[in-house]
Amino acid sequence: MFPYKITKIEGNDGKELSELFKGEKRGFVQVGPKKWTLPAKYVDHAEKYYTFELKEDDLWVMTFPRSGTTWMQELVWLINNKLDYETSLKIPLAERVPFFEFNFIMSDKFIEDVIELNDNDPEVVKELKNWDDPGYVYGQTMKSPRYLKTHFPPSLMPPNLIDTCKVIYVARNPFDVAVSFYHHNRLFKLHDFQGDFEKYWELFEKDLIIYAPYWEHIKEGWEKRHHPNFLFLFYEDLIRDLPANIRKICTFLNKQMTEDEIKRLADHLHIDNFHKNKQYTLEFGMKGMINPEAQGFIRRGKVGGNVEFNNDKIKLRAEKWFKENLAKTDIVFPEF
Repeated sequence: MFPYKITKIEGNDGKELSELFKGEKRGFVQVGPKKWTLPAKYVDHAEKYYTFELKEDDLWVMTFPRSGTTWMQELVWLINNKLDYETSLKIPLAERVPFFEFNFIMSDKFIEDVIELNDNDPEVVKELKNWDDPGYVYGQTMKSPRYLKTHFPPSLMPPNLIDTCKVIYVARNPFDVAVSFYHHNRLFKLHDFQGDFEKYWELFEKDLIIYAPYWEHIKEGWEKRHHPNFLFLFYEDLIRDLPANIRKICTFLNKQMTEDEIKRLADHLHIDNFHKNKQYTLEFGMKGMINPEAQGFIRRGKVGGNVEFNNDKIKLRAEKWFKENLAKTDIVFPEF
């Protein structure tokens, strides 16, 4: 049974979120004592996600959004599939390592609007129906070993997750996360964020971005870092020395690779190559999914240097917030 209370975000916060996130037609909720912020459609699926039946050979990629998730999905799938680049190019990543809870990110009204915008095109209807299929449903039909990605924190996942199967958790510093998520929320019409970055950062601090609170998410991962089935990685370390981290992941997955294989995999995962591959950049053949004026799905992939923090007012406020929250933990971030 699902153990947490779910409360609709109402009042001024609820009104503001509805005005700022035009794509979320149903509003937002907060879940449990940590008040995880999620789209209201989560209410319909919470228990079934929480009680999803796991298998020992499942492999999960878990992150707060915009923390190198797509990168890690491709990396772990290739390591666990004998570096089968040919298949990785033929079968979209979203099929090889699907997004467990993607269905509740799209409100039913948003789906209806997109179908109407595309003149009820049968192919569009079919595609959206597939996207609206809950992970706890399609997961039952996936062949083992199953590869799945989630942005859920550990506490919203099945309680036996880490004792049953392997999880790779990637954490990224909050400044780069916030900037990347801001552009992501502007790009995709299912979010359709209407404000500027200063307003977005305000919501980020107030834990009113989906999957927030950021700090609680990272802390839940950090607390499990010593479990033999749980590998905690920092995005910044991956960027600075990917080959060393590939070796670490190989050890975690009980796989072996030669130095030449590691070099080739690192080259394959270079951000410039990701920019060239359409299955990573998520180009859509239907109207109403993206804002063409926004930045793309795969952006800079770098550490720091975001112009959004050139504003001293936001920068000083963000640094103060970061120091105050970090002081309450024993998390040791790499420099960024």
